[in-house]
Amino acid sequence: MLAIEPLRSGLARILRDEQGQDLVEYSLLLAFVCLVGAAMFIGMGQTTAGLWTTVNSRLAAANQPS
Repeated sequence: MLAIEPLRSGLARILRDEQGQDLVEYSLLLAFVCLVGAAMFIGMGQTTAGLWTTVNSRLAAANQPS
């Protein structure tokens, strides 16, 4: 017969142990901040490209001889 009690007490001890919990929380927070930063970087890239296109076309129009 399989000894269930040592397995059950070992599992309960693992579930009660909070060592390393802070590391997991900080890792998840860091991952969230990185994802938000990447999303902002991608969004800013598209906005910056549009801004440079507008500036370039206005400068080209202003540089045309009349």
